[in-house]
Order: sequence, then structure tokens, then C-alpha cells
Amino acid sequence: MPQLTVRNVPAQVIAALKTQAAARGRSAEAEHRDILQRALLADGSDFGARAAAMRQRLRSSVDSTDTIREERDRVRGR
Repeated sequence: MPQLTVRNVPAQVIAALKTQAAARGRSAEAEHRDILQRALLADGSDFGARAAAMRQRLRSSVDSTDTIREERDRVRGR
């Protein structure tokens, strides 16, 4: 299995990882793997698919072009 090395992690993050791992009765490495897996593979989908779905949900059907133009003109005194 491939390995992952993460450098320059703040001591505070490492301490939190170790504390959380101990609370769950596992190693910091196992906790790290679990955190990455949950963050990137939630619900069996990959991050890219989840991000695309989120963008779709947040897409607005409102066209703000006219509002922006009106405000710009108002500020410019037209």
C-alpha cells in the first residue's frame, strides 16, 4: 500500500490527533487514515464528485446582472 508523508504539521494539530486517537483506542496513524478516508470518500463517493454535487446545489437560478448594473449606475450617479 502506498505511503503518505505530511510535513510541517503544527504541533497543536498533532496533539489533537493523538488525543482523538487515544480516545478511540487506536494509533495516531490509524486515526489519520480514518480522518482522510471519511473526509475524501464520504458516502462512497470521491471528493471531486461531492464537490461537483455541492456546486450544483449552491448554483443560483437568479441572474443578478441587472441588479449589479443598476447599483453601479446608482453609485456613479447616472
